[in-house]
Amino acid sequence: MTAEKAAAGREGLAYKAAGVDLDAAARAKQSFAALLDSTRDARTLSALGAFGGCYAVPKGMADPVLVASADGVGTKLKVAFAAGRHDSIGRDLVNHCVNDVLVQGAHPIFFLDYLATGALDDGVARSVVEGVARACRENSCVLLGGETAEMPGFYAAGEYDLAGFVVGVVDRSRLLDGSAVRRGDRLVGVASSGLHTNGYTLARSIVFDRMGLTAGDDFPGEAGASVADVLLRVHRSYLGLAGPLLEEGAVSAMAHVTGGGIEDNLPRVLPEGLGARVDCGSWPVPNVFRALAKGGQVDIREMHRVFNMGVGMVLIVPPDWTDRALEAAAGKAWEIGEVVEGVGVEMAGVA
Repeated sequence: MTAEKAAAGREGLAYKAAGVDLDAAARAKQSFAALLDSTRDARTLSALGAFGGCYAVPKGMADPVLVASADGVGTKLKVAFAAGRHDSIGRDLVNHCVNDVLVQGAHPIFFLDYLATGALDDGVARSVVEGVARACRENSCVLLGGETAEMPGFYAAGEYDLAGFVVGVVDRSRLLDGSAVRRGDRLVGVASSGLHTNGYTLARSIVFDRMGLTAGDDFPGEAGASVADVLLRVHRSYLGLAGPLLEEGAVSAMAHVTGGGIEDNLPRVLPEGLGARVDCGSWPVPNVFRALAKGGQVDIREMHRVFNMGVGMVLIVPPDWTDRALEAAAGKAWEIGEVVEGVGVEMAGVA
């Protein structure tokens, strides 16, 4: 060992040399201040930099119940990495979480995000958080805070992970817990915007491996739309549609169609002794799902277990409210079945 190397080995290490730039992290977090401020409301009691976010519970409810959910966006992130697009992933995250508390009748009040990466890229981080903040504004909830973690050696270069946590509130008398569901209630399937945030491991395998496409290639059957355009379509929030119906008392229960499809998610909101019959030919299956089935030679039953197949939310409504629910969806919903005696979901029309 030379004298120079020996001397270098005795030099003190710094965090930046080990891969974490505290100054860059501080700059990035400070740039988020305006984004958080854009979502504040009168009940927001804390600002950026507090160890915990503080929010006053809304008044006007006889017995308020807080409903919380946490989720991520899965391997849809891989598509964002491949396309170099990071402005919609945050919207996916917020909308997914909002839908998860919405099905219990809750309106979101605040949101927290967690962004972790190997080496912090100020531009990418800001783009992601801008998407989070935009969706919070769209869903009328506050981006109360979050965490940005830089972990060298843990994530591949140029990659990150994103998770979110939402809290909503509902008066106990309006809480949807399945107890209001009755035999003969109708199932109204509301259109999805695409894959939402589920099934991307299979979708990526079909599109990138089996079909040999890249993020910039044209997606089969989608005029003027690239693979990235189609696979990165934003997960739809159903708050604007379902909120008024909840206020009117039109909805007995709702199921957010995520991993497992209608077959696995609908039973989660049905009371004991009741099941459902779904007519799988009652709505048009969007091109993206038909292209994936063809490109991967995927069995139709497997498609329905992995993907939402064009129905992102199922509303369970009394028969007299069916027309009102369909009207509220403005042509983007279909009557797809009914609640029956029994257990589980019969997917009629799926071989």
